[in-house]
Amino acid sequence: MKTMMRWTLAPLAVMALAACGAEDKAGEAKAVAAPSNRTITATLKDDRSFGVLERVLDNAALGDVLAGKGPYTVFAPSDAAFTASAGDLGDEAMKAQGAAMLRAHIVPGALTRADIVAAMERGGSGTAEMRTMANSLLTFSKEGDAIIVTGDNGARARLSGDETLASNGVVQPVDALLVRPAAS
Repeated sequence: MKTMMRWTLAPLAVMALAACGAEDKAGEAKAVAAPSNRTITATLKDDRSFGVLERVLDNAALGDVLAGKGPYTVFAPSDAAFTASAGDLGDEAMKAQGAAMLRAHIVPGALTRADIVAAMERGGSGTAEMRTMANSLLTFSKEGDAIIVTGDNGARARLSGDETLASNGVVQPVDALLVRPAAS
């Protein structure tokens, strides 16, 4: 059990350490943008491309969690990512499914794209794995310059848009859901 826990937490440690020594290709340290004083919840509510995610967050009553201490990284599906989902996850009847979907898009710790890339490079296999708050596994890989994140059910998304550093973590926009919601 202890060995399995160490292997599960190893990618977290690698990604956290990657931020400490981030360097660009010329070997110079990169400047990391300062986090805003806004929480993840406030950041998502202020960005118009996350209107559906905001409804799901409110319906699932997880806004207080993402407004709390953290840190968390939210792989935030844009409104367009929800168009193919089954059911309206912002509807009261879909509260449990919405909460489960959100937990599958949240990992503990504040991970920038530089952290994720560094972890993939240090892992030796070109991939890195991370456990979500739903205890599912996300695998990160690269296709060209794009960072791809794959859920353990095979759902795939690209990190898209600009990441946002919040006071309690990071918002990483993605172009698809990382889980396939159950039909209502």
